[in-house]
Order: sequence, then structure tokens, then C-alpha cells
Amino acid sequence: MIYLIYFLLLLNILILAAYNKKKLKKYFYKSEIIEKDIIDLHPIFKLRKISKNLKGPTRKSIVRNFCISAGNNITGMTSNYESWIISVLSTISKNIFEFGTCSGKTSYLMALNSDKDSKIYTITLKPQDIDNYKKKIGDSDIAQKNIINESIYDKFLFTDEPEEKKIKVIFMDSLLFNEKEFHNEVDLIFIDGGHTFSVVKNDSEKAFKMVKSKGVILWHDYNLGKKSSKDVVKYLNLISKDKKIFKVKNTSFCFYQES
Repeated sequence: MIYLIYFLLLLNILILAAYNKKKLKKYFYKSEIIEKDIIDLHPIFKLRKISKNLKGPTRKSIVRNFCISAGNNITGMTSNYESWIISVLSTISKNIFEFGTCSGKTSYLMALNSDKDSKIYTITLKPQDIDNYKKKIGDSDIAQKNIINESIYDKFLFTDEPEEKKIKVIFMDSLLFNEKEFHNEVDLIFIDGGHTFSVVKNDSEKAFKMVKSKGVILWHDYNLGKKSSKDVVKYLNLISKDKKIFKVKNTSFCFYQES
């Protein structure tokens, strides 16, 4: 009987732990990066006061958006709130660069919401090159598998849509990408490619050279305690000692604006 009681107690603890996984992560994992609300990070997100207890978006932050059916089984998508942030920033961006295309969801959102003469560049591996992609020493095994899972597309959500003409897909390993022609030219950079340390470091170092004055860099998947994101967290914690990077509240984004 006593063993049954112990078993039931243990079972209750495990159930509670499962339901409160996010809360437990916050307790055991502390962010080394200051967290701020997006409205405090960029003026375009400033809210309109409607009444004493209600604030809403201004016309500048009302954008075109869409959701994806869960049946697509797309790995690592942005949340609806994260998609809104990207979409709003796209409205004021002429040149946009994305590390990591995956299904093309964010590329499509950028094209839908940016000016008609804006240009979106997005870089991804060719599906046929996946088998030859080698993990670097010290990189996360789980993040390496996700690189492969997210590089299976040769057509994207924006394929054959009118906005496709604004998007240029670069089928290439970002480690081999030469960013020189983009130096100080890009208004918005979204880093959501490989989450191994070597790739995040590579993409970020190139992004810092590419971003123009007042331009924004966003990183996806700064998720404390998540195994596939550990190299993202490790790298951003490291460079945040020298760069003014902020964690965006209620997202897995980190935000940097070139001064």
C-alpha cells in the first residue's frame, strides 16, 4: 500500500511538472539578456490610447498576416505575435535579408507588407545538398538535425504568388555566403537559419556588417532550456556583453538596432 502511495505522489509531481514546464524553465534558467516590450524597442509599435483602460495599434502597425495549417508539419515556425512584429518592421524596410528560408512563411510576410519596390533576400540550403552537410565540432546534434528538417523545400509558400517577384532565394550554405555587396545596406535582417553555434555565429557576424544605420536585426529561438536552441542562447549571451541586444517580451526574439 505504501508503495502505491509513493507511486501516486510521484505521478502527481510529474504531471504538475509537465503542466508547468515553462514556469520551471524560468526558475532554473535565467536570461542574461535584458527583456523589453516591443513597444519600448521601436517607435512604430507605439500604441494609440483609446480610453483610460484600453490601448490599441496605430494604423502604422496594422498589417497583412496569415496562419499555416498544423497539417503542414513545418518545423520551427514563428508565432502569430512574432509574425506580426516581423510584418510591421517590414513596412518600413526597403532591403530585407533572411538567414533561413524554411517554408518561406516569413519571407512571404515580408513581401506582403513591404513597399512594392522593396527587395527580400533569403538564404537556404538546396534540398539535394542536405546529405553533404557536415556538423562542425562542438555544434548541437539536435540543432544539426533541425537544419536538415528545415531545408527540404525547393518551392515555398510564396511560390507563384504576385509577391514572389520581390523575393530572391539564394540556395547556398550561409557559411559560404559572401556578404560584401550588402555591407551597410540592409534595413531588416532576420536570423533563423541553422541553430548550431558555428552557423549562428557566422550569420550574426555577417549581419552586423550588412545592417545599415537604424536598421534592425532579429534572432529567432532564444529559448532558455530548449535543447535545440542552446547554441543560439549561448552565442547571444556571449555577444550581449558587447552589443546592445534585448530579449523581446512574450517572444523568442532577440532585438538589435544599429545606432
